[in-house]
Amino acid sequence: MATTNGGSGPTSADSPAGAAAPDGRPPVSGPAPEVRGGRAQPKTDKSEQTRALILETAMRLFQERGYEKTTMRAIAAEAGVSVGNAYYYFEKKEFLIQGFYDRMTYEHAADARVRMAGTSDFAERLEIALTSWLDCATDYHEFAAQFFRTAADPTSSLSPFSNESHPARTTAVALFSEVLAGSELAPKLDSELAELLPDLLWLHLMVVVLYWVFDRTPDTERTREFVRRSTPMAARIINLSRYRVFRPIVRDAKGLIQDFILPTIGRTAR
Repeated sequence: MATTNGGSGPTSADSPAGAAAPDGRPPVSGPAPEVRGGRAQPKTDKSEQTRALILETAMRLFQERGYEKTTMRAIAAEAGVSVGNAYYYFEKKEFLIQGFYDRMTYEHAADARVRMAGTSDFAERLEIALTSWLDCATDYHEFAAQFFRTAADPTSSLSPFSNESHPARTTAVALFSEVLAGSELAPKLDSELAELLPDLLWLHLMVVVLYWVFDRTPDTERTREFVRRSTPMAARIINLSRYRVFRPIVRDAKGLIQDFILPTIGRTAR
């Protein structure tokens, strides 16, 4: 990535490896492949330490000053790096949020897998996965609404449905595949529904996230109660779909999802 906007570029010791993002699920442990905007799991070398420092500094300043009032120059100054270095790793401010999305998604997936271990009830696994996200996101709730106006714009790279959000979305959908696969419900479901279900469960998470953004109750208790009450309901509806009498409805729903919902979700990272 070429340096933009002032300052000198990083030294060769700071240069990232530049590997492309995978199309499949990224690993939760170990170094993740690097993608545009410096979006990768932290490693131990100097390059990754610099990237992590810039990202951590940005998150702190976003909390303290607000997203709109925090400039890349201020982030670079606070992190003790050149402006050119900051732009090398994150070519524009939006990519800092993408870096945050990616890191949050990895942390959430790893945490949820640990919590789900030994549990086979589908409703419990789904609730664990959703609650795990709320717990991982707790520290960022105060300034989450600042990003919503931008993320809600369908043309924004910050949208969870954008092409740029593809790596984080792939990791999240893979987690929901595991929510289903590790449950007692998985072998009982119609194969067509089972194929679409991880994407639908990710959309369920997006509803939870939207509610969470605007929730001002202590410890976002209303969102947590929403998760507690909605997951058994979702599990019951999904469980009913395996009965023959509901197969025509399942096929109609599958058609609607494939024709109108999935095509709106970006699939490739630019």
